[in-house]
Amino acid sequence: MTAMRAALLRGHGEPLLITTLPRPEPGPGQVLIRLEASGVCHTDVHVWQGKVHAATPPDPFILGHEGIGQVAAIGTGVADWAIGDRAGAAWLHDTCGTCDECRTGHESFCQNQTAHGFSVPGTFAEYVCVTAAHAVRLPAGDATSLAPLMCAGVTAFGAIERANLQPGETCAIFGCGGLGLYAVQIAARAGAHVIAIDPDPVKRAAAIAMGAAPDTALAPGTAHVCINFAPTPATWSPMVEGIRPLGRIIAAAMVADPVPLNQEWLTTSGVTVTGTSVGTRDQMRRLMQMQTVAPLQGQITEIALDDVTMALTMLSQGRAPGRFCIRF
Repeated sequence: MTAMRAALLRGHGEPLLITTLPRPEPGPGQVLIRLEASGVCHTDVHVWQGKVHAATPPDPFILGHEGIGQVAAIGTGVADWAIGDRAGAAWLHDTCGTCDECRTGHESFCQNQTAHGFSVPGTFAEYVCVTAAHAVRLPAGDATSLAPLMCAGVTAFGAIERANLQPGETCAIFGCGGLGLYAVQIAARAGAHVIAIDPDPVKRAAAIAMGAAPDTALAPGTAHVCINFAPTPATWSPMVEGIRPLGRIIAAAMVADPVPLNQEWLTTSGVTVTGTSVGTRDQMRRLMQMQTVAPLQGQITEIALDDVTMALTMLSQGRAPGRFCIRF
């Protein structure tokens, strides 16, 4: 096959164009993945709407960074992948490998990274080229169940690790969409007392079924950890109120609007405020090990490639029922 179907971004906020493009060929150090499925992420919404921009946009401009499929072609210099191997395409396409962040195991904060669907063509297409060293080795499982783990799952995993969550601590998860529900499960498995906070009673019920405590109120000053997965600044005040002295507040959702931060409060509370950005290859590897032993549950709605604009629209409006996933 020398052609592929793809969803092409022509203008920010406009419906994606479902079209036929030439199939890409892997360059040196790359593999070509024939995709079985691709998740649709809220970061795709930010790129689609033009809220975030790469210095150089992809050509062709194809969104998506949660791809699952099989290796269809191998570029020169790749020795550890074979045709037919199952592989994943995550957010990170490549990193510089030489900056302090890369050298100290924090490659997801590399300022010279390239990312699928952001600075290189992504996974809203039947094929995608992936840097072989960043391609994900996958456990068994249905493609649409695995695809959201390429970003949502590893972001939740990285957020829990960023919080240094300990057994017995109280962890408040703000926003119980796709990412939040993965975080609820990972935090519960870490032995935390998990409180799930979301205005949607259906999402709260799903969180409770996945390991959150039945109580949904966060008493003031009781949470060791607050993690925000909701793309809104409205969660900031409840997190500040709910965190205990020396607690940790983790920003996982992309929220561009500023929030008030009182430095006197920081000096008297000792609270740590930090952010997390997807996950590293090591975190992805350990997440896949967890998935092999005890698969994470996800609320997955399968769609066709033709329906991807609908999925982006519903995500932007906060009406997504968990995670949308394209089935090719």
